[in-house]
This record gives sequence, structure tokens and C-alpha cells, in this order.
Amino acid sequence: MANTSNRNNRPTEQFSRLGFIMAAIGSSVGLGNMWKFPYITGENGGAAFFLLFIVCLVLVGLPVLLAELAIGRSGRASAASAFTRLGGGPLWRGAGLLQVLTPFLILSFYIIVVGWTFHYSILAFSGRLFATSDFGGQFDGFITSYWPIFWQVVAMIAIAWVIAKGVSSGIEKFNKVLLPIMAGLLVLLMVRSITLPGASEGIAFFLRPDFSVLTPESALVALGHAFFSLSLGMGILMTYGAYVDQRQPLGTATVAIGIGDLIYALIAGLIIFPTTFSFGIAPDEGPRLVFIALPAAFSAMPLGWLFGGLFFVLLAIAAITSAVSILEVPVAFAKEQWGWSRTRSAWTVAAICFAFGMPLGLSNGIMPGLVIGERTLFDWIDFITANILLPLMGLLITIFAGFRWKAAAESTGLSQGWLRLWLLALRYVAPILMLLVLLYTSGVLAF
Repeated sequence: MANTSNRNNRPTEQFSRLGFIMAAIGSSVGLGNMWKFPYITGENGGAAFFLLFIVCLVLVGLPVLLAELAIGRSGRASAASAFTRLGGGPLWRGAGLLQVLTPFLILSFYIIVVGWTFHYSILAFSGRLFATSDFGGQFDGFITSYWPIFWQVVAMIAIAWVIAKGVSSGIEKFNKVLLPIMAGLLVLLMVRSITLPGASEGIAFFLRPDFSVLTPESALVALGHAFFSLSLGMGILMTYGAYVDQRQPLGTATVAIGIGDLIYALIAGLIIFPTTFSFGIAPDEGPRLVFIALPAAFSAMPLGWLFGGLFFVLLAIAAITSAVSILEVPVAFAKEQWGWSRTRSAWTVAAICFAFGMPLGLSNGIMPGLVIGERTLFDWIDFITANILLPLMGLLITIFAGFRWKAAAESTGLSQGWLRLWLLALRYVAPILMLLVLLYTSGVLAF
């Protein structure tokens, strides 16, 4: 495929208006809201935490989201170059490179979990998932075998193929096909969950707030997840912004993406909590909830093999739409930096990311020597990216768009009233809160 950049290395590929919104929603509706959101909500009291998450989404998530899109569209470059093309100095070049390194590191372990969802989809539909009652042993046996490497290869090939097809012919078409399927599965599984016997307790837990259970730590967790669920700080929306038509209203797109993310989180909660309460499963089971606790619930449910299979297909779709978005960031950088074609960039970056990620998958059991302290290599990369790099990048984005970039205000296309609110949130609310999240998640601040 021919290089799709002009001689100034500025992207010439472009999303349609609807295609951009769907691709951005696809990047946000990943494993975060279907896997992480339910268990952190369960650990922090349910409905009150969900409301806190919504507040954080509005106060911090959307302002930073709009800033990323504006930087990307105005810079018309990869995430590594957008800051400097808008007047940032050498230090901002370093921040841009972090915007490329971060998604590369995230994808190296995220693609492993994508592979888990593929494996569990097949296990559920084949009936082998429910052939045992020891779901914890089944999961541990799987992740400590070589099978995750096989599924890691399958998942990486799939997303590299999509990226190699291009922005409109690959990413946009991919999301236009999979997002409606995902929406249908979400509604079907939600209806099944809320009609289970005893589901009302789970619905009440998720939708009837008890603010007495909230702590200062809950607020920072909600803030961090609002940031993570929108794919902020990963360079994704900055990269996608470079493919957005100059006439597309960024404010409207920002709200649409935020609403899509929120609806997904709401339905995810209405799938997970009614199911767990109906079968007597604690809602605070932690990260293993999806792969261990929920299979136990599906095994006791009429047609559980079908609904369990559909659930893991849903999880796989959500995971792979996000993975495609993550891979596009270093691919865009490779095209810009070395003048490679999209095809060469996609397959080369995917191969390097797979090679880097293989030891992470093996560190879960096959190679116990790949454990440093109390964490595996998989856990360390997860910790560093989620708890240090992402909040750090969020903080830098607010500083750049709020104070360094002089044309930030006019680039958004907002009316004067909304523009004042956006600048207030971006300059004074978001930076302080993002700094608190960074200090908390890195372990500097404790309660």
C-alpha cells in the first residue's frame, strides 16, 4: 500500500463524521467498562460510586477528551509530533514520544487479555467451560499454559490486518460492523440479566446510591477510571483527531463519545450485578470476576452455555475494538517517522509489540523467574501504564492545552459560554484532580 502521508508527513487519510465518532466510541468501550468497571464499582459500594464516576466523566474526562481531539486535529500529525507542531518546545517532543510509548506498552499486555476473551468464547460455546465446577482452577490452568501465546498471535494478526487496511477502509468499517453487533449483544444480555430471579437486589446495588460507603479513595478511583474508560492519555484520540474533518464540530463529537461510554458502563453494570446477585456471587470479587465468578453463574443458568458464549463474544468485540485503536498510535508514528507504508508499519509494529509482550504472558506462570518483587512482568507493565503514565499524560495534556497552546480556544469551535466552562475545567479543575490521581495511583498519596 502506498504511503498515505503528504511530503510534510501530514496525514491525508480521513474518517467520515459518523465513522470518527464510532471509532472513538469503539476505542473507549473496551475491557475497562466490562471487566474493570464492575469490580471497582463492587469494591466501592455500587450506585454511589457510579454517580461519582459520572461526575468525574463530566468534570475531567470530557474536557481532556476535547483537548486531545483539538490538539490532534490542529497538529495533523502523529501523537509524537502534535505538541511541537503547535508550538511546544523540545520538552513537549518528549511528551509526544511518551504518547506513543504508552499505548505500545499497554497493547503488549492488553492483547494477552484480548486472547483470553477469544479462548473463553470458544470454551463457552463448545460446552467445555462448564464441564467443571472448578472455574478458578480452569482459569489458572489456562493462563499458566502456552495457549495464551497462541491466542495472543491470533488477536495481534486480527488487529494488524484491520490497521493495514487503512483509516476509512479498515478502522472505520471495522467499527461500523462490530459496534452494532456489540450493541445488540449488550441489550440481549441486559434483558436476560435483569429478568433473573433475585436480580432486583443487583439492580438496587447498582442504581440505588448509599453515599455513606464512599471514601476519598473512592473519588480518586472513580476519577482514574473516568479517564481510563475514555482512552485518554494514550495518544488514541490525538491520533484520531488528525483524521477528523476540519468542519466536524468537536464539542458535539466529545459529548457523543462521552454518552456512548456512559451508556456502555451502565449496561455493563446491569449485566454484571443482577447476574452476580442472582447467583449469590460477591460483587467485589476483583479482576477475576469475569473469568471465574461469572462462568459459575452462567453454569447455573438455563441456556447458560449460550448466554455465557454471547457474553464472552461481547467481551471479545469490546476488547478488539479498543486494541485496534491502541495499535494505530505507534503505527501512525512509524509512518510519519520513517516514511513507511501503512501495511509495513502495521505488521512491523504488531510483530515488535508481540515479541515484547510474549514474556509478559509467560510471566503469569510458565516462567516464574519473570517476577519482580510481588508482581509479574504482566502486572508491572499494567501498573506502570495505568498508574503512572496515563495520569501523567493527562496532566501534561491539560497543561499544554490550557496554558501553552495559544490557539486552543479557537480550535474547539465552542460558543463563548461553553468555551469559558471548558477553559475553567481544563486550567483549574482537571490539572489539580489529575495530579491527585497521579500521586494516589503511584503510591505517593495514601489514605
